[in-house]
Amino acid sequence: MNVVSEPIVRKKLSDEVFSRLKLMIETGELKAGDDMPSERELMERYGVGRPAIREAMQALAGKGLVEISQGERAKVLRITAESIFRQVDLPAKLMLSGSSDSLEHLKSARIFFERGMVREAAAKVSPAQIAELRGLLEKQKQSLGDADAFIDADMEFHHAIARISGNPIFAAVSGAMLGWLKSYHTEMLIWTGREDFTLAEHAEIIRAIEKGDADFAEQAMVKHLERSRALYALKSQK
Repeated sequence: MNVVSEPIVRKKLSDEVFSRLKLMIETGELKAGDDMPSERELMERYGVGRPAIREAMQALAGKGLVEISQGERAKVLRITAESIFRQVDLPAKLMLSGSSDSLEHLKSARIFFERGMVREAAAKVSPAQIAELRGLLEKQKQSLGDADAFIDADMEFHHAIARISGNPIFAAVSGAMLGWLKSYHTEMLIWTGREDFTLAEHAEIIRAIEKGDADFAEQAMVKHLERSRALYALKSQK
């Protein structure tokens, strides 16, 4: 259809307010950390009622552009890779919770992703980062007998490897995938000796990264994740 002949669609007042406020953020008139104008100020500026202002603010919050706190002015948020992933967190969890196929796809994607991350770590790791990995391994050892704490330490270990890349997008992807796995699919494991396998495999991964041997590190990571992938299942399958 020719754009000139397309019907004109009347927008809701709140949509118009949303568009104008979003433009103020996009152009830098309102920057990260700034307070948004008060409801009263916006009502006077745009000649609309309070419901339109509040609906527009909720839409901005839903897009991850502002943060609304009770009794305070909304603030413009700093957009980061992590904040972007937070916006899709709930839909992703709902998708994964209802489909075993989606869960299997996530497991495969995680293995593919972590193969690359551990190779990056082997190429870029610093002594301080090796010390951090060893500290996380020790933390995990100290968590034996506490399933929740053990799994938290496991997630921290894998997230730390992704951070070695120095790429915040990689770190955000890692955090998102690990969170999705933990929130909906962890069986809390069958703790009859499997913890020792996990600890030994983590130690092997650290040794490979410290040596700077990307091939060895990748092999160790794949072996670890392929063994542990069966420990994650939809809750309804328990």
